[in-house]
Amino acid sequence: MAGGSLLSRRTVLRACGAAGVGLGLGTVAAGCASPYADLRLRIATGNPQGVYYLLGGALAEAWQGHLRLAARPEVLTTGGSVQNVGLLSSGAADVVVSQIDTADDLFAASAPDQPRSPRALARIYDDVVHVVVRADAPYRRLADLRGSRVSVGEPSSGYFSQARLLLQAAGLNSVADVLPFPLDLPHSTDALLEGRIDAFFWTGGLPTLGVAVLSMKVPIRLLDLSDVLKPVRTEFPVYSSGTVPAQSYGIPEPVSTMLVRNVLLVAAELPDDVAAALVEALFAEQSQPLLAAASAAALTIDTRSAIGTQPVPLHPGAVRYYRSTKGV
Repeated sequence: MAGGSLLSRRTVLRACGAAGVGLGLGTVAAGCASPYADLRLRIATGNPQGVYYLLGGALAEAWQGHLRLAARPEVLTTGGSVQNVGLLSSGAADVVVSQIDTADDLFAASAPDQPRSPRALARIYDDVVHVVVRADAPYRRLADLRGSRVSVGEPSSGYFSQARLLLQAAGLNSVADVLPFPLDLPHSTDALLEGRIDAFFWTGGLPTLGVAVLSMKVPIRLLDLSDVLKPVRTEFPVYSSGTVPAQSYGIPEPVSTMLVRNVLLVAAELPDDVAAALVEALFAEQSQPLLAAASAAALTIDTRSAIGTQPVPLHPGAVRYYRSTKGV
């Protein structure tokens, strides 16, 4: 836990300061241990087949290396954004990955001075809404799914609510018009492969490992969402529109879809210097190959786009870092 290590970290800082040694972020003075060596972090991510989990592992490695942490941050497997913000709110996680709509829900429900109120470190990349069907299925748009069996995700995931919004925009009630299944990504891909469902929703980075593996076993298609994007975005401007490029997962043509920003969240009570150090490590030169190796989605992470976390405010420590780089 981040807060549990602060006494040790401050003791080191005082000792180094007494010796007349100045410590900058990510640096270690001769004769002094890293001021962040005793920092303990738990990172709430997502499903092992999704980008959240892969990125969380890369972040753990980057933070341990750059801040010279004695212990590698713990990477928690979770059901996704909803569970992640719950873990942050309860103090069971120190850094979480969340879709911006879920993060905003927690921020809006928190008192401004609440210590566990969420604050953002960075916008990291945009998730892409996938509605996956087999290539030989007759479905082309969401409205075509009437009467079908559809996995809408686990309630602990962020895309569970997105699936409901999109189905409603297509004139489908997720109970009366489709038979919903609350499956996570691995169970959804298995069920589609075995013919137990007709389609599944998933919101994740491109490419998502689980979907890519499925496409190697059976040809798949992504449904075009262009006819439902306008009403959804009019009511919920936190979402944006985008395109899945041709040849993604073997699809022959580009597909219009919905994008959801992802953010790294911490609690408001996290000390400013720790927040600044975490953000600095995120953009450190040695961190970039680690993040890119975890997912191609991480290639879009830069200081200019990272500040786009509205309506969730940046942590003051993050603001300090971005101002030092003229990112804000």
